[in-house]
Amino acid sequence: MNQHINLKRSVTLPMVILYGLGTIIGAGIFVLVGKVAGIAGIYTPFSFLLAAIIAGLTALSYAELSSRFPRSAGEAIYIEETFHLRWFSVIIGFAIAIAIIGIVSAATITNGSVGYIQVFIDLPAWFISTLIIIILTILAAWGIKESVSVAAFTTSISIIALLMIVFINTDNLLSLPQRLPELIPPMTQEVTASIMLGAFIAFYAFIGFEDMINIAEEVERPRYNMPKAIALTLLITTLLYVCISLTAILSVPVKILAASDAPLVTLIGESPTYVKTLIGLISIFAIADGILVQIIKTSRILFGMARQGMVPLFFSSVHPKTRTPIIATVTVAATILMLTISFPLLTLAQFTSFLTLAVFTVINFALWRLKLRPETKPSTYLNLPVWVPAFAFLVSTAFMLFQLFYLLNPNLQ
Repeated sequence: MNQHINLKRSVTLPMVILYGLGTIIGAGIFVLVGKVAGIAGIYTPFSFLLAAIIAGLTALSYAELSSRFPRSAGEAIYIEETFHLRWFSVIIGFAIAIAIIGIVSAATITNGSVGYIQVFIDLPAWFISTLIIIILTILAAWGIKESVSVAAFTTSISIIALLMIVFINTDNLLSLPQRLPELIPPMTQEVTASIMLGAFIAFYAFIGFEDMINIAEEVERPRYNMPKAIALTLLITTLLYVCISLTAILSVPVKILAASDAPLVTLIGESPTYVKTLIGLISIFAIADGILVQIIKTSRILFGMARQGMVPLFFSSVHPKTRTPIIATVTVAATILMLTISFPLLTLAQFTSFLTLAVFTVINFALWRLKLRPETKPSTYLNLPVWVPAFAFLVSTAFMLFQLFYLLNPNLQ
């Protein structure tokens, strides 16, 4: 293996979009819709919509920064280019983006996959988690084009499965006009707080667009393709999530939905066994897709930081045949497995959401400061008005403080 071999630039725009959809969809709707319903109740779609707005504001900042600095270790590079503080870049890139967000996020998804697999076979959770991580680590080390192609294929199947679930519940969706009055939330403090707390969990379901930036060195025409891919990915995801969450609360009692370890299988109801089996299997592949993308993304952050001298150089080792960072990939996978076995799903999701918001706050501030500098030239492919990152900074900060208050006061939830 060699530290001087470059990554292979072979990922097209459609592949980047499917890559992003894979990590967002796998990380979110297949795992957390029941958990959000347990907090927000029949107002769950509003939680997902609020989470989409908050994520969307920051996605715009990521889109411009990815066009300006299309390199691996995205967040760390953005901080370095803006503040020129190496220690700050290391904190953002390593202590948060790698050690917490990327790895904990993958552990969350892995944890969530166990319930779906146990629908078919009763194996210990630790054994299922270990087997999943080993298989996906081998796939991630195989090659970027191969692993992203697999992710793109499983993502396509996942979207079809979500549309099938909506179709199966068409009669319930048609009841929307009659049930609409009860779905409009009253403007009370209790209901507003439940929607916002639900959005805090639902926000995790939108994490993933930022993963896309870390394969920038393997994407064709990244300055053009990355911003476009981020925007399209988030738009498609939002439409799917709102539709599925609306279908869920119209089709299944909230208490049953919240208690299910495989909520989308629960949504199928009295469908034939083969349909339940098909949806269950697709759900497993969708969740595995999300784990795979997290392994790829996090190993690329570690690789990029090693190339920048922020972490030991051996993490930048690239296998001459597969052209993938093998040491970084194996290190990330081992840490994911340890966290998966150690912590429950909801704890991991809450922790990831809060710390992701902290990173998003810093990234929004970084772009705002960068755009205020007289020497900063307008971006060729995407140049946001200066108020956009400023407003995104304020929104993400307010949401983060709100969630911190409730995390420190669990009796208020």
